[in-house]
Amino acid sequence: MQRPEDATLTRFGRFDPKRTCLLLIDTQNYVWNPQVAERHPYFDERLRTVVMPNLRRLLDAFRAVGGEVIYTVMENLTADGRDRSLDYKLSKFFIAKGSWEAKVLEDVAPGGDEIVLPKTSSGIFNSTNFEYLLRNIGIETLVVTGFLTDQCVDHTLRDAADRGFYPICVSDGCATHTEIRHHTALSAFAGYCRTMTTEDLLAEIASAV
Repeated sequence: MQRPEDATLTRFGRFDPKRTCLLLIDTQNYVWNPQVAERHPYFDERLRTVVMPNLRRLLDAFRAVGGEVIYTVMENLTADGRDRSLDYKLSKFFIAKGSWEAKVLEDVAPGGDEIVLPKTSSGIFNSTNFEYLLRNIGIETLVVTGFLTDQCVDHTLRDAADRGFYPICVSDGCATHTEIRHHTALSAFAGYCRTMTTEDLLAEIASAV
């Protein structure tokens, strides 16, 4: 039986910059570089023409209203990578601590007081103190962007929903290696989050401040 208070709950709420975090997942040199662009031309074109421009617009909007911005990057915590998850070891993901591959892409570089969390698993909640930080800051809504839609973005959205946050996926602020994979992922995790375009989210931010 549905509890009476459940009827008032909704995924749609007024944008509150003090309660909202923009998360950029794995927007780093390891994920997008000339070698990756050559192997995955759709991904490269999508990033250059759609995703990166949208991420810059979202960063500008969040920073302008005092919203929280957090980055996560795949990066070993140790020199030999012994801290990596079993899955990362099996997948041969070795991103050296402090390396160029671990750095955030220059076009969406973090500001001076923005947090960058190294992670060694697909879901940021599993290998960092991300949830602890969000609770301390007072975040309720998590806007998820970055790479890849059907891997780390997917995992993070589902985990955020299970942990009591309001997740938002920006559909044109994330990408994966093929168009089919991208749209399949958006459909698969749609029940866990609110899906918005960059334009829709920017309009909501503008109307709330």
